[in-house]
Amino acid sequence: MGIKDQFQDKAQDLADKARQAAGSKKDEASERAAQGRDRAQQESDRAQQEAQDRFDQDYDA
Repeated sequence: MGIKDQFQDKAQDLADKARQAAGSKKDEASERAAQGRDRAQQESDRAQQEAQDRFDQDYDA
């Protein structure tokens, strides 16, 4: 195996590691976005429930 082959192998290994790192960052970002959407939905649901509760209280009195 020549020096050229060694450098090509090393370059290929580094490229593979870079792709894996980029993929894991992409997955992590996707997960955070999903959590943000879930949190926003929960807050919206809670606000709607509170509004409904206030409405019900106003008309129960």
